Amino acid sequence: MGLMATAVHFGAGNIGRGFVAPFLRQSGYEVVFADVSDELIGALQTQPSYRVHEVGEGGRDLVVDGYRAIDSREHPELVAEEIAKADIVTTAVGARILQFVAPLIVAGLAKRAADAAPLVVIACENAIGGTDLLAASVRELGGAMDRAIWANCAIDRIVPEQHGGLDVTLEAFWEWAVDATPFGGATPELAGVHWVDDLEPYIERKLFTVNTSHAATAYLGYARGIETIAEALEVPEIAAEVRAVLAETSALLVAKHGFTPEEQSGYVETTLTRITNPELPDTCVRVGRAPLRKLGRHERFIDPAAQLAELGEPCWNLLTAVGAALRFDPDDDPEAVELQAELASGADPGELASSICGIEKGHPLHDDLAEVFRLRLGS
Repeated sequence: MGLMATAVHFGAGNIGRGFVAPFLRQSGYEVVFADVSDELIGALQTQPSYRVHEVGEGGRDLVVDGYRAIDSREHPELVAEEIAKADIVTTAVGARILQFVAPLIVAGLAKRAADAAPLVVIACENAIGGTDLLAASVRELGGAMDRAIWANCAIDRIVPEQHGGLDVTLEAFWEWAVDATPFGGATPELAGVHWVDDLEPYIERKLFTVNTSHAATAYLGYARGIETIAEALEVPEIAAEVRAVLAETSALLVAKHGFTPEEQSGYVETTLTRITNPELPDTCVRVGRAPLRKLGRHERFIDPAAQLAELGEPCWNLLTAVGAALRFDPDDDPEAVELQAELASGADPGELASSICGIEKGHPLHDDLAEVFRLRLGS
C-alpha cells in the first residue's frame, strides 16, 4: 500500500491523535483529520508532526506525521471530497456526535466513483455498536449504503485528560477488536487491529470490567471526597467494593462468553493495574462525568446488573455502585446537574429507575433498583 492511500478521521482529540491515527499511519495511510475545533485544526495545519508518549510496560515514543486537517464546520464540502477518494473513514467523536458526522459521509459517498472500492467505515467510539449508530444515521439521510462496508469495533485504551499542544500521553496497553464478518474474508491491512468474528465478548468484557471498575472507583471515591482514582483504590473499603463489583461482572462474563475464570481473573488484575498507573493520573471527577449516560440501560452498571437479575443471580455490589453514582454532583458537569434535578423532582423511585436507567416495571431488576433510588431520596 502506497502513502497515497487516504484515511479520513473524524475527531482530532486525544483518542483520535493518540490511538487511531498512529495505527492508520503505520498501515500506510495519509490521515486527514476532520474536526470542528478551530484550535486543534489550526495546530494540525501548522505543525507537521506531534509525539505520542506511551507509558507503562512496553511503552514507546512515536512521532506521527503525514497528515492534513480540515475544519469540518467551515469546509464540509472539502471533507466530502476527501471521503469520496478515501479508502477508510474512522471516528473518535463520541457516540452522540455521530449523527453530525453522517451528513458528511452521505455527501462523500454520493461523490464516489461508481467503480471505486467500498469505503471502509469504523466508528472507534466507547459505545456498543458505534458503527451501527453511524450507519443508521447515514441510512436515514438516504446515503448510498452499498458504497461502504460498515464494521463495528471495540476499543480499549486509557487516555487521561490533558490540555495544551498536540502531543498525547496514553497507556501502552491497547485492544482494538474489529468485526471481520462484513468483509467476507477480505479484511484490510490495519495495524493494531484484532479481527474477530464475534465482537460481543470483547465489547462486554471491556465494558463490564474496565469501564465498570473505572466508574465504580470514581463514584465511590467521589462520595468519600477523594480526588484521584489511584488514591481511591488505596482505601481498603473502596478496593474491596470495586473487587466485589468485578466479581459479579466476571461471573456473568465467564458464564455467558466462555472466558475461563483464570483468564477473566487475569484481565481484572491487569485492569486494576492499568487504572492506577501512576504515570496516568486521573481524577474521580473526570472519570465520573456524564453520569446520566453511564447509568443508561446498555451501559457499564445497568446492563450487567440486568443480565444477572434475568439469570436470578445477585448484583447488589453493582447496585451499590449505582447508589454512589446517584450522589455524584459536581456543579460543572451538566449531566450531574441534570441528574440531581431529576432526583429532586419528586418523581417516584420506580419511575426514576425507568426514566434514568431504562429498567421498566416488571423487569427482575426493577424493584431492587427502585430501592436504590428510594435510599438516595431518603438521604
